[in-house]
Amino acid sequence: MQTINIHEAKTHLSRLVEEASQGKAFIIAKAGKPLVKVLPLSAEEQKGVEKFGFMAGEISVPDDFDSMGTPEITLLFEGKSL
Repeated sequence: MQTINIHEAKTHLSRLVEEASQGKAFIIAKAGKPLVKVLPLSAEEQKGVEKFGFMAGEISVPDDFDSMGTPEITLLFEGKSL
């Protein structure tokens, strides 16, 4: 496995990341001391978590969501108590 100093890694980061994503892992060292290993994500790790629609059917939003609490909020902005 190739060891690269941190300055060189910063200079060639895009190329190194591309190579690592294709399976060519490498180690980044500082002053000759190994610090981190860069290796590709597994297929499972690349999938990640779906962000949109992950709670479909789990929650509902009321039809009056945009106006909920309007009278109370108006009073609070006017400095009046409920």
